[in-house]
Order: sequence, then C-alpha cells, then structure tokens
Amino acid sequence: MRQTSRRDFLTLAASAAALSATSLRASAEDRVIKVGTLKLIHGITPYFYEKFAPAGVKFEVIPFETPTDGKNAVVTGTVDFGIFGFAAATLGGANAEPVVVIAAACNRGMAVVSRKDSGINTIKDLKGKKVAILPGSTQEVVILDRLAAEGMTIKDVESVRLSFSDMAPALARGDIDAYVGAEPGPGISLANGVGQIVEYPYSTPTGSLNMVLTTRRELIEKDPTLIKALLKTHRAASEYAMKDRDGFVTMAMQKLGQQKPSIEKAAPNVELTWNIDDQFMKQAEYYGSQMLAKKQIRAQPDYKTFIDASFVKALAAS
Repeated sequence: MRQTSRRDFLTLAASAAALSATSLRASAEDRVIKVGTLKLIHGITPYFYEKFAPAGVKFEVIPFETPTDGKNAVVTGTVDFGIFGFAAATLGGANAEPVVVIAAACNRGMAVVSRKDSGINTIKDLKGKKVAILPGSTQEVVILDRLAAEGMTIKDVESVRLSFSDMAPALARGDIDAYVGAEPGPGISLANGVGQIVEYPYSTPTGSLNMVLTTRRELIEKDPTLIKALLKTHRAASEYAMKDRDGFVTMAMQKLGQQKPSIEKAAPNVELTWNIDDQFMKQAEYYGSQMLAKKQIRAQPDYKTFIDASFVKALAAS
C-alpha cells in the first residue's frame, strides 16, 4: 500500500483560507486534521493515521462516548471527519443534516451478552429480562430486528438505557441481566468470567454492517483533494491494523485503557474496513428501511447524496 504522499496534502494550501471553518491551518508545516471516533475497539483506526501521514500533517483524534455525539460533531464542524455507527449517520441523513458517508469503517463489533447465571442462552430467553440497549445505536436497530424474527418486540424485555462503556460494569454488578453491546464490552465480560455470548447478531439482512467514516457535505464540495488524501490514509491504516494483530491489540490497550485479555477476546469480533461495495449499499438501504418501519426516522435519506462512494471506488481502482 503506498503511503499518502506529501503532495496530496500540500495541494490543499491554496484552499486553506476557504476552509477556515475546519481545523486545517494555513501552514503546510502546522496542519491539524480533527477526526472523531467512538471509544470502542472498532473505532481504533484513526489512531493509526499518523503512521501513514506525511511530514507536516498531524491528526488529532477526539473520542466520543455515543454515536450521536460523534455525528453532531461532524455536522457542527467540531471535527473534520467522524467514525460512528451507521444508525446515527442515517438519522442525520434522514433529517437533512449535512453528514455524508464516504467510507466504511468497521464490520462486526457487536454482541448480545448475558450473565452466565442468568439462564439467558438465546434471544427468546431475553423475555422479561433487564437488557441494556443504547438508543440511537446500530445495535438498537439490529436487536429490534432479531426480536422481531423471534416473534418478540421491545415490550417483551425491560430495556435499560446505558452507554456502551457502562454495559460490562453493569452486568458485573448484577444491575442488568444482559446487554446488546459493542466491543470491547463483550470482550471484557468474557475475560472477567461474568458474561457469555448469547449471539453475534449478524444473521439479519443488515449483516455485520456497523460503523462508517463520515464528513460534512461542505468539505466534499470545497476540497475533494482532502477527501481523497484522507481516504488513502484511512485505507492504509485499516489494512495495516488488520494485518498486524499484535499492533492492533496494543493500540487498543493504550487508547481504551483495557487489559490485554479482554482486548484479545474482543479483537476476533472486529473487522476494520474501508470500501463501499454493492453489499454495503444493499445492507445500508435495508437498515434505513428498518429505521423507518420502527419510526426512528420519518423518511429514508437520499442515498445518492447521503452515501458518496465515488472516492472509495476511485481509490479501489487506483
């Protein structure tokens, strides 16, 4: 994989003034690109960006607790690029917010986890149990789909709102019986001996679609050169992290503050990626239809503008 060239970024100097609303600085030797990501193992890719950045370009990675926080940061220009769940991105697109999906970021990374002593071994066993679910997350739409497949609805469980980082501790304390979480939460529950995997919920038409890389429409229109350069870095970082499992685990330990056993349990359930292909589009449109059916959005986004696959297609062909 060719590293992103210095020239790719230096050509941005002429348009720096027009991008004053972004975090890019006028000097090519003092340029900072802000990238937001979730505090999850499958949001780890931006921490590898510096390895593939040219001299004079710095990446500032800003962690967020929830997908909605990440999406709002992109929309408001607090960050230039953001990685978060497809649900939050779809919500923004459906509300005509200027958020655009420009690449995939992660497949998998989800799990339904229960306490070992809870008697919950299948989705049907969740009936009447306290189940932690984060509203507005990709996991919420997926679990609603799984419940429907089992002839159930959300009313059949006692839904508890928790952030992803609070789910594993809540399970360990006995505050909840199960959760629909994101790595490294499931890995933590497995490593501490408290939890067990009910299932990895990838059997729905949504498949393993999870997190995406996004930016603002304004940035695409004003500087497509930046988008191209960033995506080269994103691809290189994703592929590097997936090939170097030890480096992936080490980075996740450093940035997430988790112990090696839990990260090693979580890592096999994470697929860092970048490409938008036909399968991605099919899963994305199905996912949007599910959000609409569940009245989480009033209309589906315009996929012709909400998802811009032109940059990754060009990158794949290069």
